[in-house]
Amino acid sequence: MNRQAPTLEDVAREAGVSRATVSRVVNGVRNVDPAIQDLVRLAIERTGYAPNRAARSLVTRRTGTVALVVSGAGDTSEQEQNAFAARVFADPFFGRVVGGVVGFLRPRATHPVLMFAESPEARGEVLRYLRQGNADGALVVSTHPDDPLPALLADAGLPAVLFARPVRPVALSHVDLAHWDGGRLAAERLLARGCRKVATVSGPWAVAASQERLAGFRDTMARGGHPYVPVAEGGFTLDSGVAAMTGLLAEHPDLEGVFAANDLMAQGVCQVLRERGRRVPGDVAVVGFDDSSVAATCRPPLTTVRQPVEDMAAAMARLLDEHIRGLRDEPASVLFEPELVVRESA
Repeated sequence: MNRQAPTLEDVAREAGVSRATVSRVVNGVRNVDPAIQDLVRLAIERTGYAPNRAARSLVTRRTGTVALVVSGAGDTSEQEQNAFAARVFADPFFGRVVGGVVGFLRPRATHPVLMFAESPEARGEVLRYLRQGNADGALVVSTHPDDPLPALLADAGLPAVLFARPVRPVALSHVDLAHWDGGRLAAERLLARGCRKVATVSGPWAVAASQERLAGFRDTMARGGHPYVPVAEGGFTLDSGVAAMTGLLAEHPDLEGVFAANDLMAQGVCQVLRERGRRVPGDVAVVGFDDSSVAATCRPPLTTVRQPVEDMAAAMARLLDEHIRGLRDEPASVLFEPELVVRESA
């Protein structure tokens, strides 16, 4: 025999509350006492009740999903787009973004849908997906300063929040880090250790965060009496850190300190120094950036500038939730402060 699916009435009887109260809890209405919400959720678990998402969306006009979009500026081939997706999944930074987003959304019965937008066709697909009501809004992690997607979303009037301030002004909310101050913290650490001959491996020069970290580092070194800091451009990858450090050591073999603009590149820096017989930090001190999982597993563990990615991603999701629910009409920004985390490399 087929067992009839539990109903709202079943949950209400189990919890000892009205059907209307159960409905408000299920639909995420906020004016319900937290103790009663817990009682209803426990009754839902006991009865095995599963809300009808289609019916719920008719009431709330929400789908319970948001698009988590990783976007760029390229007009790339399918092979290149697949390679891009593989790089994203291999980067610990993106895993931290997902963790922060899911941590905020899950208690609110909302789920992210991952989308890539590395071509005009893919960007069009994202816009159609949102316009057709398949998701309530978009959380956008842009990988290129010329990415057109933020402007397209703003022009379409679609709810969206960006991870990092856009290079060009666009009427969307965003979260970001005080990157200049992060570069300052790295310089102050190396100066405090007495490093005089210092170099840096920057991120891609076209990326605003890379420029700000580099500016903060160079400005602070100049104020400390070191106006010349050799710079090698990296690509936020391990291999680019290896290549950049190999070039820097060839031109400046007497380096005493290196700042790498993310932990993956700092790991590459340490690898090259180790292969050249240079002790870290005995001969060369190394400071990274991000405080990702790489920082703890690097040899030696990295002194690094912490970027609270999980908290930033959760704040991004919170801003989007406020826009979706009509609690916020105007674009807003949340700026996080970096923090130096001292380990063994500097």
